[in-house]
Amino acid sequence: MRKCVGCQEMKSKKEMIRVIRTAEGEFLLDSTGRKNGRGAYICPAKECLEKARKSKGLERSFKQSIPEEVYDALEKEMDILESE
Repeated sequence: MRKCVGCQEMKSKKEMIRVIRTAEGEFLLDSTGRKNGRGAYICPAKECLEKARKSKGLERSFKQSIPEEVYDALEKEMDILESE
């Protein structure tokens, strides 16, 4: 079980999207859940993304500011998941 950085609800890892920060400081979306790096989880719902953005949930998890491109990539991923 993992906690969403947006809504703070506990859900299984498979239900969530994992964002990782690599040792080089790069941020990636980890669809496999197996990549190395510090991870944070978010529900695949736009409401959770907006809550995480507003409350700076990802910034808190990674203890650094998050580039806007990461939020854009999450939004695109959520659009893809919603259309399936």
